[in-house]
Amino acid sequence: MAVPVSGRLNGQDNSILNEASLPNPDPALDSPTIAMVKDFSPYMVATYVRPSPIMVSGEGCYIWDIENRRYLDFTAGIAVNALGHCDPELSKLISQQARTLMHTSNLYHNPWTGSASKLLVEKTQQSGAFEAVSKIFFCNSGSEANEAAIKFARKAGKIRDPSGQKTGIVSCYNSFHGRTMGSLSATPNEKYQKPFAPMLPDFHYMNYNDVSRIDEFVTDKTCGVIVEPIQGEGGVNVATPEFMQALRDRCTEVGAVLIYDEIQCGLARTGQFWAHGWLPKTAQPDILTTAKALGNGFPIGATLVSEEVARCVVTGDHGTTFGGNPLACRLAHYIVSRLSDPELQRGVLEKEKVFRAGFERLQRKFPQVITEVRGRGLILGVQLSQDPTPVITAARERGLLIITGGVNTLRFVPPLIISEEEIREGLGILEEAMHVVFSHGEQVEGTKGQQEMAQPGR
Repeated sequence: MAVPVSGRLNGQDNSILNEASLPNPDPALDSPTIAMVKDFSPYMVATYVRPSPIMVSGEGCYIWDIENRRYLDFTAGIAVNALGHCDPELSKLISQQARTLMHTSNLYHNPWTGSASKLLVEKTQQSGAFEAVSKIFFCNSGSEANEAAIKFARKAGKIRDPSGQKTGIVSCYNSFHGRTMGSLSATPNEKYQKPFAPMLPDFHYMNYNDVSRIDEFVTDKTCGVIVEPIQGEGGVNVATPEFMQALRDRCTEVGAVLIYDEIQCGLARTGQFWAHGWLPKTAQPDILTTAKALGNGFPIGATLVSEEVARCVVTGDHGTTFGGNPLACRLAHYIVSRLSDPELQRGVLEKEKVFRAGFERLQRKFPQVITEVRGRGLILGVQLSQDPTPVITAARERGLLIITGGVNTLRFVPPLIISEEEIREGLGILEEAMHVVFSHGEQVEGTKGQQEMAQPGR
């Protein structure tokens, strides 16, 4: 749907001249976009601060707003649209299944919950990651997947220690595990936790990659440890093999469940089916959580468990009304078959090289601004020495969508199907945006709603 931008007289003010020089200026105050935002906003809970464009359609790695501006999407809906926007086969499957059977509740069997479970277990084992995986619990989101993992860890702790003392959950600073009360309690960010305090009891926080203090935090009172192999929201911080192996060894020693949260970094985003596939096989988890790319935009999450953990969970311990419905699981079945393809995964690593070459070029041009590049595959972070939100704005107004992570970090999580040509196109726009912000010194207003993570380091 294309709505013409409302006309404005030339020479009204400098902002109009600046806007006219931009290929994708944010909507004007008298535009149809702003009128629609003002019409709808009074009816929406103010949980997000959004820039003004209203997105209405997408195809592949591009998305269009209501006034027909086109954007190259380096965000993929925050690492969700791994197969891009409006994948033709997914669109067809949605239509077919919506005309067949969408929902029955978990009071009854349906063919797609079982077949998706079987495929996800098989593809995980074939990948060489989480070889002990045995069973799947499907839900509707990443936060729900982590809630299930925390509950399963608590149940396992009660079975291993009938005294009821083995209830501690350990997570890491700069992590993000969700916003429901259990997953929020595992997310040590004051901005997120303080409005809803107190958190659930017996959650403990340690520094990411700090091997020296693992024994202090993970004790015989610990039932579970939840950790991201790559912290996405926290700034694209990559766990060291030494840290993950030490966590695995300590959890085994004290009888705690090790949970890998791969909601953002898993499902081929690192060039392996699971992000921990890069680790030694001796560092595999007992539980793995996933969502985001599992539905490519359709709500679904999953908690993968070993047989030992599965034996701890019995009928009535946990459940869901919508989780595992036929529509979501049919889509997940198709998506898992696509993302488990070794050729797609090899392509992710080749595309990482293109991004890194572009970042190295930018670092040479802006040596005082870009201090580090982190990540693996197509979850990459560019650390800046100053506020990146003006770059977010400048890039968007030139047709590129990017987001932040952590503190002063630009985060890149594009669709995995992105072409090398599209990567270079986006890097060219990014260079122009950084040039405007850091070389020209133009006063570009930062995009609000970014920079949500607390300062790292404790």
